Amino acid sequence: MAPSAVETETTAVPNIATVKLNGATGPYKEIATTKFDKDAEAGLKGHKAAKYPHYLPTWNPNDKYPPLQPFEHYEHGKDADPSFPNLLPEGTTVTHLTPTIGTEVKGIQLSTLSNAGKDELARFVAERKVVAFRDQDFRDLSIEQALEYGGYFGRHHIHPTSGAPEGYPEIHLVHRGAGDNSVDKFFANRTSSVAWHSDVSYEAQPPGTTFLYIFDKPESGGDTLFVNAVEAYNRLSPAFQERLHGLKATHSAHEQANASASRGGIVRREPVINEHPIIRTHPTTGEKAIYVNPQFTRDIVGLKKEESDVLLKFLYDHLAYGADFQARVKWEEGTVVVWDNRVTQHSALIDWKNAQRRHLARLTPQAERPFETPYEG
Repeated sequence: MAPSAVETETTAVPNIATVKLNGATGPYKEIATTKFDKDAEAGLKGHKAAKYPHYLPTWNPNDKYPPLQPFEHYEHGKDADPSFPNLLPEGTTVTHLTPTIGTEVKGIQLSTLSNAGKDELARFVAERKVVAFRDQDFRDLSIEQALEYGGYFGRHHIHPTSGAPEGYPEIHLVHRGAGDNSVDKFFANRTSSVAWHSDVSYEAQPPGTTFLYIFDKPESGGDTLFVNAVEAYNRLSPAFQERLHGLKATHSAHEQANASASRGGIVRREPVINEHPIIRTHPTTGEKAIYVNPQFTRDIVGLKKEESDVLLKFLYDHLAYGADFQARVKWEEGTVVVWDNRVTQHSALIDWKNAQRRHLARLTPQAERPFETPYEG
């Protein structure tokens, strides 16, 4: 099996459900779920049964893990043939969704790629930011095979609060069960479900090449938005780009842990806060990307609160409003979406109103610690 983020031994972790962590109690992903109706998922109560029940989420409050330890990440995209002969052979259909971000690929099976093909996959995704591979058999692999595949791209991250298949904490599940109308309560006080973020950016070594594959979907809706954080950086004036270089921001896991505990969820690992450069460099392409997001970033190191808030709000708005460097991925049966968390942000959309099931699994290989290269003008 592919490497895990931690050993499976248990360790003593504070009872976060009863401790206010770092004073962080603000809302975080208020529509995340911590339970589901087992009868509905089994095909009772007038609903279709979940197609992949062994992938249904579990939340074990006894799962406790020690802090993540540093590791040496190897970036396979550096080894790739930039003409992509193994990933995109003759007969493959490649359709770009927009000029700068998003591609749809048909005619290959990710599960059969050689290591050379996987290297090219890492580079192609870094260049196109997000790629939807259609008609894949990935969901029919065993969980062990899926983990072995994802482990090629980095050490598996174990999410501190999300549901996971029984016995496989390395799998992050995105699941809203059949008949779940809890989102109605959310929209009673909110106007939008959009929540831009880069996954678990609070870790010392956040994810790189990331995989999401679908099992069940609503008839319509539940799309995922992606934004190109490289193009967002390129749109800034040279003077503004230069000023952002050298700045770091804090990224916090505390709000997520508190939100999970307040909903009766789990916290597998004591939350962390890490500092990362606001302008991050990709190790394969050398491209620079804006690396702050409203879900996890808290402040800019060395600035006063008012200064930090103004600058972060500008960057958040710049990314969120940049429809001309965003892509919208529509899910289809058998789709595997692969994106690079280092140079994108994304948001799921909760826009369907018939309480149909939405069920996906994510492989989240960790990458290098974010680094910055000098401003070049």
